[in-house]
Amino acid sequence: MNKDILNQYIDACALIQETEEDIRRVKKQRKTIVQDRVHGSMQDFPYAAQSFKIQGMSYSVVSDPGALDAYERLLEERKEAAAVIKIQVEAWMNMIPQRMQRIIKFKIFEENTWEQVARKMGRKATADGVKMEFRRFMEKS
Repeated sequence: MNKDILNQYIDACALIQETEEDIRRVKKQRKTIVQDRVHGSMQDFPYAAQSFKIQGMSYSVVSDPGALDAYERLLEERKEAAAVIKIQVEAWMNMIPQRMQRIIKFKIFEENTWEQVARKMGRKATADGVKMEFRRFMEKS
């Protein structure tokens, strides 16, 4: 595991959220129903006026319902691929020392400065010390 995969974790988490939002949008498009009323009269006497309510999916929203299915499947695949990366990183995080888990969480995931990380770590930690500890760990991994 290296720092690149940790950065991918952040992107994977964001991608999962964005993809879920896209999936909700696609499902909402499926439910978009257009309604209208048509008025007219009979051709023959007594020319009684009639009104009909019509409803259905607008072709401007969905030109091909199968396209929505294909797009939704594509979004689901994208979400699953991002979830795999997320699970791999979380499994790796469980195998490393707890102190390093905290350092990675504060620096990589929360994007704090080294000074902020040192402050959160407590126990007289310095920014340079925490940074060096992180570098040594990543070189060793």
